Amino acid sequence: MLLTIDVGNTDTKLAYFDVSRQLVGRWRVTTAQRRTSDEYGVLFQAFFSSARLDLGAVEAIVIASVVPQVDRALYEGCRTYFAREPIAFSAAAQTLVKVRTDRPHELGADLAAGAIGGIAIAGFPLVVVNFGTATTFSAVGADGALLGVAIAPGIQISIDALATRTAKLPQIALAAPPSAIGRDTVSALQSGIVYGAVAQTEGIVARLRAEIGAQAGVLATGGLADIVARETRTIDRVEPNLVHEGLRLHYESTLSPARRGALAAANIRLASAGQ
Repeated sequence: MLLTIDVGNTDTKLAYFDVSRQLVGRWRVTTAQRRTSDEYGVLFQAFFSSARLDLGAVEAIVIASVVPQVDRALYEGCRTYFAREPIAFSAAAQTLVKVRTDRPHELGADLAAGAIGGIAIAGFPLVVVNFGTATTFSAVGADGALLGVAIAPGIQISIDALATRTAKLPQIALAAPPSAIGRDTVSALQSGIVYGAVAQTEGIVARLRAEIGAQAGVLATGGLADIVARETRTIDRVEPNLVHEGLRLHYESTLSPARRGALAAANIRLASAGQ
């Protein structure tokens, strides 16, 4: 059984795959830079207990992180509570998608994993839109290579900035209003934020398609994807587990006999140390 962990700037997402590689558990917590390894252990135990899953059944852990400050405690928590050595996923180390950016080592691990998951689901050419802390648009070319990314401020960041910098504008529920013309402060904000995100998505996707091919499909992921997808036909479908699917595929790609042996030896050492 496999545990995948996607550490983002705002949230950390965990997914658990059973022996048939079906996703059977998914959790989300706030990314906290001061969390200790034991605090991660408490979270692991709570999640697995609530889902009636066994910590000891985890055979492997794959971590994609864009927050280096949390990595030490997270990795140590995995070693202590699962007795497993986590596999670090990065854009430069994976072999499933060719990265043609100028500096592949700078590409976010979540972007590479999302592209891998997206290609497996929808093929290529493809645009993967991730509505997270930032809104990212990953362009996969007609040959299946990840060509590059457009990055914009995330929807929630825009809301927070607007509320912080203006004295009378309130925090709002993120939902599309009945019309683009706001009749009060709340609906005016909702119109600008939601329809602005829709227009941004449609505009950037149109430009990417012009460069990589008009037939490129569009997948969306991230916590706010559904809100935008409901208001546009540009997005073909929403895949909430796209990054986790990419991490699962990466793990399976590492399972050569030599890799299996190295992981098994590391896990035996950790298990022995815990006895």
